[in-house]
Amino acid sequence: MKNVLVDMKIHDQGLGKLQAISGVNVTLVPEPAEIKRPLPAELIEDKHILFCSTPAENFSDMKSIEFIQIASAGYSQLFGLSLVEKKVRACNARGVFDVPIAEWNVSMMVNLARNLRQMIRNQQTGTWDRSAVFQREIRGSVVGLWGYGSIARETARLAKQMGMKVHVMDIAGVNPFKNIYSVPGTGDSEGKLPDKVFSVDQKKEFLSGLDYLILAMPLTKNTEGIVGEEDLKALPRHAFLLNPARGPLIKEQSLLKALREGWITGAALDTHYHYPMPADHPLWRFPNVIMTPHISGSSLSPHFTERIWDIFCQNVQRYILGKPLLNELSPRQLDGQ
Repeated sequence: MKNVLVDMKIHDQGLGKLQAISGVNVTLVPEPAEIKRPLPAELIEDKHILFCSTPAENFSDMKSIEFIQIASAGYSQLFGLSLVEKKVRACNARGVFDVPIAEWNVSMMVNLARNLRQMIRNQQTGTWDRSAVFQREIRGSVVGLWGYGSIARETARLAKQMGMKVHVMDIAGVNPFKNIYSVPGTGDSEGKLPDKVFSVDQKKEFLSGLDYLILAMPLTKNTEGIVGEEDLKALPRHAFLLNPARGPLIKEQSLLKALREGWITGAALDTHYHYPMPADHPLWRFPNVIMTPHISGSSLSPHFTERIWDIFCQNVQRYILGKPLLNELSPRQLDGQ
């Protein structure tokens, strides 16, 4: 019998499926929360499986833990827990946010192309301006995806439907997906959608041919600050930068310099350097930057709870039966590399 601890908002149908799995004993945290905080040792010490947003502050009290399912695609909350040394397996929520974040990517490309920010300012001042800058389209443009995980693959699918060309640069190349969760009918599980795939050694060539660059990689020790001045200068001056991934992937001062000196035409940023972003931060004031408060994909998305419970129930069943888990993180990933 495996003892399961659920520290997540309840989804009635999902809970019913979980409790129906043979060989599990389910315990619910009375007041689930997305923040790190201690939990009573007697509640967690005998649990084999944990379903949470972030493990408790006193995670070391989980003496019997074998498997963790987190509710986010990012997994930095697992760093420093010595999961590899303890032989604890872990899976993330990859695939849950593919649809909303990919839709944010497409909507931002359209909004940037048509300069929606200026049109809204014109509306507020009663200004009638039918300039050509407001009438551009994204069809035929080249979108570059730096990283080709689940979110990038759904973005590629939508972009192709809108007549865009898709270029990809990923350290691992582009291969078929195995044991990765996705909403039915979405993504590119076979890895066949990109028009062109670049190696990391071809980074300058990749960047120089883009109209839009979308960052689609996790934040790790190796990717923090991966986008700097040289990369931003390699983009065409007419290009736009979108960051729905993690703010610190881009060196902050390099981004500010690129916008001030016109190395790129504009940006859409959903992830940031501070939470919340200070009201006096200069990024708020650029007329060619769209700032959204990390809402492209979040736990308030209408299908979040349903989808994360779907992943968890599938993974508990797979774990009990000894089958491969969905979205399992590698030892290298769990070590923050």
